[in-house]
Amino acid sequence: MLFRSTRDFGEKYISTMVTKFADIAKGPSDLLGDDYTTKTTLKCKKPAGPLAVTIETERGSSGSLSSKIGTKFTYAGLSFDKIQCKPDGSGVLETSIKPCPGCITTFKGSKGADLGVDYTYGDVRLTGDLDVKDMSKFSSSACLTASGGIIVGGDMVYSIKSKGVSTYNIGASYSSGPLFVSAVTANKVSSLNVGLLYTVNSNLTVA
Repeated sequence: MLFRSTRDFGEKYISTMVTKFADIAKGPSDLLGDDYTTKTTLKCKKPAGPLAVTIETERGSSGSLSSKIGTKFTYAGLSFDKIQCKPDGSGVLETSIKPCPGCITTFKGSKGADLGVDYTYGDVRLTGDLDVKDMSKFSSSACLTASGGIIVGGDMVYSIKSKGVSTYNIGASYSSGPLFVSAVTANKVSSLNVGLLYTVNSNLTVA
């Protein structure tokens, strides 16, 4: 269990907006999983002509510093959400475009390359991602935001190489006022992860 004093934290994560399945337990997972004590990051933004360049420096556990530089911009309806050079010389490219209302297609390239689609219709949100580098897998998810603060959904990963479903899981969450509860399966529904987030007041949240 973790206690954290922070203003407006509960309002950030307890929401009835249409969410994707990967974020169905985001509130408690973020509060419990983030490294607040040892990770130190300095982010600086500087205009460079028509672009804004971001330099992010992080201190490792040994005290060494490493920096990565990046930018983002939009051109002709195509958003370059992240163009980044890492300390080891590798790069990151993330782009997105909206071909129609409610639909976003994305490309994420780093060590791998994934082509994705994110579609929202009413209270339903669907996602799909294809590994276009190795053509090894296809991932999909579906999530429904129901009435009364209930969200239900599931995901699946299909292995193209082995020609079968490699993993699948389901989950649900419930929010009411300051209370948020989630339950998500793992390892092909063989285990269950339960999360709780409670906003005591504007300065204190318990997870």
